[in-house]
Amino acid sequence: MEAAQRKAQHRPFCFSVKGHVKMLRLDIINSLVTTVFLVIISVLALIPKTTTLIVVGGVFGFLAAVVCLADGALIYRKLLFNPSGPYQKKPVREKVVL
Repeated sequence: MEAAQRKAQHRPFCFSVKGHVKMLRLDIINSLVTTVFLVIISVLALIPKTTTLIVVGGVFGFLAAVVCLADGALIYRKLLFNPSGPYQKKPVREKVVL
């Protein structure tokens, strides 16, 4: 009977602190995969005949790849400085009182 009560109190994955950190890690991986995909597509778009619209599309593809890379870097930095998630009970760096 206790097992049934425990399952009723179970929090969903996305609402736990560890779940939030795991989702941020997946977001970093997603950003890197998207960056690689956009760079490949942009290069392949510029290889055949180049018209003005194709060049504009390739430039926007490279710009989107840079934005995805920046997104991954910012999320990585966020996890680097706060690895246990957004709801940390004590500060990461405690002040030393002399």
